[in-house]
Amino acid sequence: MKLFKGLCYVIGVAQLILGALYLFAPQAFIAWQGLSAIGADIGYPFAMLAGRFIVYGVGMFVIASDPVRNRFWLFGMIAIQAFDLAGGLFYTLSGTVALEHSAFPMFNATWIILGLFFLRQATTEEKPASPA
Repeated sequence: MKLFKGLCYVIGVAQLILGALYLFAPQAFIAWQGLSAIGADIGYPFAMLAGRFIVYGVGMFVIASDPVRNRFWLFGMIAIQAFDLAGGLFYTLSGTVALEHSAFPMFNATWIILGLFFLRQATTEEKPASPA
């Protein structure tokens, strides 16, 4: 369980960092990733995306505090990462995004999926305490 909670905290911090970058420095963050320059108006949907990163980042801390009770949200993060991986594969295989730009995010999505999926056993093996 300790390893699972640690993983949740690491993922939570990563989500908060992504949220901050997309909220406060979307142009610079996109350029740093080596992707095409974006128009200033794209900052608006990135701000909306940032909100989701930030909320799920905090959510990962909540999941870590009580994995059994928050299993639904745990599976939500696994699903989000599956979408991220699928999108990365699609855009990379179609030639839209170079592997050098998509490899790191796809690697992250993969280890998050596998880590949460396999370590979640700790949350399913423990039963909530019954009322006294």
